[in-house]
Amino acid sequence: MTRASAFAVLAALAVAAPAAAQPAAWSAPTEPFQIADGLYYVGTQGISVFLITTPEGHILVDGAMPTSAPLIEASIRKLGFEPGDVKILLNTHAHFDHAAGLAELKRDTGAILAAMAQDKLALESGKYIGSEEVAAFDFAPVAVDRVLKDGEVVELGGVKLTAHLTPGHTAGCTTWTFPVTVEGRTRQAMIYCSTSVAANRLVSKAKGPQYPGVVADYEASFARLKALKADVFLAPHAEQFGLAAKRAALAAGAPNPFVDPGELATVVAASEADFRKQLARQEEAAK
Repeated sequence: MTRASAFAVLAALAVAAPAAAQPAAWSAPTEPFQIADGLYYVGTQGISVFLITTPEGHILVDGAMPTSAPLIEASIRKLGFEPGDVKILLNTHAHFDHAAGLAELKRDTGAILAAMAQDKLALESGKYIGSEEVAAFDFAPVAVDRVLKDGEVVELGGVKLTAHLTPGHTAGCTTWTFPVTVEGRTRQAMIYCSTSVAANRLVSKAKGPQYPGVVADYEASFARLKALKADVFLAPHAEQFGLAAKRAALAAGAPNPFVDPGELATVVAASEADFRKQLARQEEAAK
């Protein structure tokens, strides 16, 4: 699947009856595995969750689906770690397929949740902001313990993650960057938020945009992402970064396929092209 087609598929799935149209892979368990030193995949087949380990405890990025917390905790244990050693929970964005497991994970681990200020309302209400009436988008509310600003650093055990505000997909969409060691060499890793339009209203004559300024936010995020560096590009949906193929290549003993300094630019270009198509369609429909 090409990057452009992956974004088109994700957008279609999100728009069409999300509760019924979710791919089975979004909730299906999969074996956890190591991506780089201290960096592990502990998500489902289709929805990413990343574990970053340190001598002083661990960081978990995203909570996946409403049923995913037990799967994530089981994956952490399979890797030889304990969920109770997770000290910090982070989120890329406050949508049900990436935040729904956070409340249960927080209860089970005792970790604090740090999230961007602009997504605090969504996380604490369990709602898709701008589409609060769509029950299929609801998820378990979770309290935010530490409210982050753009550029703020979250640190634990010598590991530092920088929060980059890349809004549009949600108002607080957060892309995380941090150094990681791959095959003895320090690389820049990125956990990209998302820049897909998905179920968002960019233009709507009847309801207005998903939130005020959403189009300008997307535009700013594309520009910002083009200026960032990512040797290791990771994303919330498996399709967005070719997870299955990379995992298979890694298991076969190939040089670490997660190292691809050109992948970020490819993904952003495909996403921006899809955004412009979606914007044009919505503008035409609003006439």
